[in-house]
Amino acid sequence: MAGKLIQVSTNTVSSAVSTVTITGINTDDVYLCAWSNVFCSADDDIGIRVTTSGTPDSDSEYDYASKDLKASGTFGNTTGRVNLDDWDFSAGVGTSGNHSDNGIMYLYNFNNSSEFSFITIENVTNRNDASGDLFGFQGGGVHTVAEANDGISFRCQNGNNFVSGTYTLYRIIWYE
Repeated sequence: MAGKLIQVSTNTVSSAVSTVTITGINTDDVYLCAWSNVFCSADDDIGIRVTTSGTPDSDSEYDYASKDLKASGTFGNTTGRVNLDDWDFSAGVGTSGNHSDNGIMYLYNFNNSSEFSFITIENVTNRNDASGDLFGFQGGGVHTVAEANDGISFRCQNGNNFVSGTYTLYRIIWYE
């Protein structure tokens, strides 16, 4: 039984913006969000939030954990991250060159108003430090509010802007 991806929406950043929001979740299917070639106006981490009626939820109900994958060092764990105002699975996104952020995220229960929305994520960042090291995350997160969410929003956590990147939301059809 083959599945397929149906593109729901896409957003390509070509001038400075403080947030990138993609919406269109309106079924109980699993969705996939992919982003590539993301750069910020200054070195920054990327925060991810769910959206309700197109507006990012800025409450302190984001919990997450991940395995940190480092090309030139030991692996680590990001655990005990609870009651935060977003999910952070980046390792310092740079401004140009090889310091981009790229990833995929699966979105579950987003359209279900009686369940928590949760994600699994795979992400890689070319570090913006002198080593230019590859740094990745494999993990997951939950937004501990029983509500329907219609999308996902990205922001630079330290108030910088996104200056490039492509963000695409897909609905996953497992069968027809």
